Amino acid sequence: MKTKKIVTLILASMLAVSSLAACSNGGGTGATDATTGAGGETQATSGEKEIVDFTMFAAMSGKEKDANNDIQEIIAQKTGVRVKETWLTGQDAGEAIGSIIASGKLPDLIDGGDGSVTLYENGLLVAWDDYLEKYPNLKEMYTDEEWDKFRMDDGHIYWANVFGNSYNHINTATGQNGEAFWIQVRVLEWANYPKIETLDEYFKLLEDYAAANPELPDGTPVIPYTCLCEDWKYYCLENAPMFLDGYPNDGCCIVNIDAGMDKPKVVDYNTTDTAKMYFKKLNEEYAKGAIDPDFATQTYDEYIAKLSTGRVLGLCDQYWDFAYNIMGPFASPLQATDGTEFRLDQIGCDYVPLGLVAKKGMSQQWHSYDDELNQSSGCAVTTSCKDPDLAFAFLSALLDQDIHDLRFWGIEGVDYLVDENGLYYRTEEMRENWKSDSYKAKHTCEYSYCPQWMGMSRDGINRMQPGEQPSEFVLSLAEPLKKCFEAYGVGTYVEFLNSEKVVNAPWYPLWSWSNSISSDTPGGVAWKKMGETKHLWLPTVVMSKDFESDWAAYQAAYAECEPEKFLEEAQAEVNKRLETAQSYGWTPN
Repeated sequence: MKTKKIVTLILASMLAVSSLAACSNGGGTGATDATTGAGGETQATSGEKEIVDFTMFAAMSGKEKDANNDIQEIIAQKTGVRVKETWLTGQDAGEAIGSIIASGKLPDLIDGGDGSVTLYENGLLVAWDDYLEKYPNLKEMYTDEEWDKFRMDDGHIYWANVFGNSYNHINTATGQNGEAFWIQVRVLEWANYPKIETLDEYFKLLEDYAAANPELPDGTPVIPYTCLCEDWKYYCLENAPMFLDGYPNDGCCIVNIDAGMDKPKVVDYNTTDTAKMYFKKLNEEYAKGAIDPDFATQTYDEYIAKLSTGRVLGLCDQYWDFAYNIMGPFASPLQATDGTEFRLDQIGCDYVPLGLVAKKGMSQQWHSYDDELNQSSGCAVTTSCKDPDLAFAFLSALLDQDIHDLRFWGIEGVDYLVDENGLYYRTEEMRENWKSDSYKAKHTCEYSYCPQWMGMSRDGINRMQPGEQPSEFVLSLAEPLKKCFEAYGVGTYVEFLNSEKVVNAPWYPLWSWSNSISSDTPGGVAWKKMGETKHLWLPTVVMSKDFESDWAAYQAAYAECEPEKFLEEAQAEVNKRLETAQSYGWTPN
């Protein structure tokens, strides 16, 4: 079926039978009377429906949609709003937000990432409080206790983080969207699917495979391991010691609970024995030539371009930071040196996660089985938006089930089908389409940094997003991935990790505090210095020809940052979150 033809028919049908309620009536159903948004002028579509064009900037990497994107136009007809999304290019989040503020030209909607607090401090965001009461879809995203965590020091809420939130708190995750050591499945297949637990086992396998298989079919030389060190994403290099010691991703420190859940103790993972062991191992691997020689200087775009070639056998990163950007290239045909065609996903270049530990037999928590609340940043409406009510109504409407389905499942009959039991499913052609960057640019419209749900759909049958639909998840896997899943006896990426199943602590994740810490306190000053020092020294110790000497110099420089001042404030934040949870009735198991 021709997508454009079907979309045109759907639009025509909608225009013929729909009389959309005014946005001011609430419920997120859209607006009939158009106004002018800060990001663009009011436009009429087909002489029937006036659409307000808003703009949105997200301080993350992303890919822009084509003009007249199919699903974007359908959503515009349903809501009265079309949003032009732009993304981070050539700057870090703080620089980008600083440039936006200096220009005086704010978008209507924004996710400022690490720059969100700066937007708030400059009085550039609209408070959500009144709109949460007006639009139940938005209010439903979090409990009162959770919404309270978003409140700034003036008592108001200015953004909502849109990720990791499961409808009715039913977590149906099939994927590891967080951090792990990743390895290509062709490497595991070559070694007859061994059990890999430690860094030594991991790097030995990468080395052995690269020695036996130094090139891709098109002659491209493989890279056993690469890493990203650019800006804040240097977490790909620096925070593994926390995980290797079995702790969950609190990001800025370890929170030790050996004395009990009600007696948490903040510990610095940068100075542990495991930290030294880990960086010494990387140093040894770099000396062997197993680590990408450009790891310390490559930009994010260069990193993604490198991964997109399929030549990188292993890495440590958050799944969301790399995987979605390489799906299109992995599904595209390439030509081998013998003239035959091949695809990277079909030769086993897809990655699976490994929950490595410092010593064999240790338990670990690479994966969190509960939702994670990140109150440090999120989707916001700026004071430049000339119709905030319309903006909030639009954000609310995006959570209506029919629009949510359009965003993540697509158009029924074009992007998915429905069986006799009401279960959504896709054909192989449909799955291939949603891997294609060009198809997604012209057809799909996720509005990915706007409010959304994971978990179970309101129909009680389907998942909010296809990646969590069990039947679709399995069928969407390339054959080498399926073979790997079968070999290890797992049904999801999560099962590869074999993480300990624990309930998240009241303070978790602590990075939701450290991501927005102010430099106005001694701990905040120390935190900034700690980051700058690690950014400088960690690549140095990996590349060092005298590891012991440079490690000692790094530790001395790190001590001068006075990390104890940061740890003291981190401990105070842990205690505060624990006390708040206890006031809501939380008790340790």
